[in-house]
Amino acid sequence: MSTNNTQIAEQTKSVAATDGKHSFLSDIHTLRERARKHVFNGAVTPGYGANREVVLQLLNEALATELVCVLRYRRHYFMAKGGLGEAIKGELLKHSNEEQAHADQLAERIVQLGGEPDMNPLGISERSHSEYVEGNSLAEMVKEDLIAERVAIESYTEMIRYLGNGDPTTRRMLEGILAVEEEHAEELASMLDTLAEKVS
Repeated sequence: MSTNNTQIAEQTKSVAATDGKHSFLSDIHTLRERARKHVFNGAVTPGYGANREVVLQLLNEALATELVCVLRYRRHYFMAKGGLGEAIKGELLKHSNEEQAHADQLAERIVQLGGEPDMNPLGISERSHSEYVEGNSLAEMVKEDLIAERVAIESYTEMIRYLGNGDPTTRRMLEGILAVEEEHAEELASMLDTLAEKVS
């Protein structure tokens, strides 16, 4: 056992010896009773600290945003033409696939929290934080994708701030999605710079 692990074990023994149990944990009997009493709530336990209805609404808005991004990236992938278009098509398709993976993560978390993922096509554009803008030229398409990523970055940052410690599982998921959106934004900004240089 490493020195650090030994120290932690000793501190744990010391705390246990002092008060007989960890004061920050509910006693085992209480944990078991609560688990049995609310068994049909699945992953949502009495310790869940966020407003579940608000979180479900935010997640469904994020889901709509991701689905709009999937469609926009797909269109841009198919519409990218010319030498530069061929050079960036692969990245646009990769972004589309990653946005679909985000949508799947969000839908799964919504179900875990006892909600239903809203994928009704009639309301997706209204719930989405980003817009579906087709763009005419390659530069316009990339610019619109970058704008959408910047919107997503702001949205996820605000959601993460709202969640705080109330729902750490959802917060960690959103932090992972946010990191990918930031990568997308950087890549798109580089593409836009390259396109601007070719035009000038």
